[in-house]
Amino acid sequence: MKIVGLTGGIGSGKSTVLNQFKNLGINTYCADKASKKLINSDKDLIKSIKNLFGNNVYENDVLNTAKLSKIVFQDPNKLKSLNSIIHPAVAKDFESFIKNNNGDYIVKEVAIIFETNTEDNYDKIILIRAPLEERIKRVILRDNLSREDVIRRVNNQIDDSTIIDNCDYIIDNNNLKDLKEKVLKIHKDLIR
Repeated sequence: MKIVGLTGGIGSGKSTVLNQFKNLGINTYCADKASKKLINSDKDLIKSIKNLFGNNVYENDVLNTAKLSKIVFQDPNKLKSLNSIIHPAVAKDFESFIKNNNGDYIVKEVAIIFETNTEDNYDKIILIRAPLEERIKRVILRDNLSREDVIRRVNNQIDDSTIIDNCDYIIDNNNLKDLKEKVLKIHKDLIR
C-alpha cells in the first residue's frame, strides 16, 4: 500500500483535496485533526506540553490553542519545541491508522512534510498551491485570525517554490470543478 503525502501552505486547500480523495473511497488521515485530538487526550503529550509552556496553557483540561499559538508563532524555537513533541505522537497514531486500513494507497494530509524532513516517509507527494492573497482570505474567514497572525503562520512554512521539484503532483487550487478533475487524474495514476 502506498503512502501519499498531501501538503501545501496554510489555506491552500489541503482539507478540500483530502475530502475529494475520501469521496473516491480512499482512506485518508489528517495530521492536523489527529494532533488536535491528541493534545487533549494523550496523557504523555499533555504532560510534555505543560512542562514546556506551563500548566496555564490548559484550561479545564483542554488546551487553549489560541494562547499556545500566540506563544509559538512569535518564537520559532518554541514552535520547533512544540513540533518535536507533537510529531512523534502523531506518527505513532498514524502507524496505528495504517495497520487498521488497507487499499491501493492512503492519503495523509500534513502541512509540514519538508519542514520536518519527512519526505522520505512517502511514496508520492502532492503539493496544493493557491495564490497567497486567496490563502490569507481563506484563513482569516476560517479561523477568525488577523491578517498579521495569518502572515506569521505563512512565514513559518517553506515557500512552495523551494519544494516543487520534490513533489510528484502539483494541484493549483483555483476552482472546485478543476480540483475534482485533478484529484481524479491523480487517483487513476495512483491505482495503476
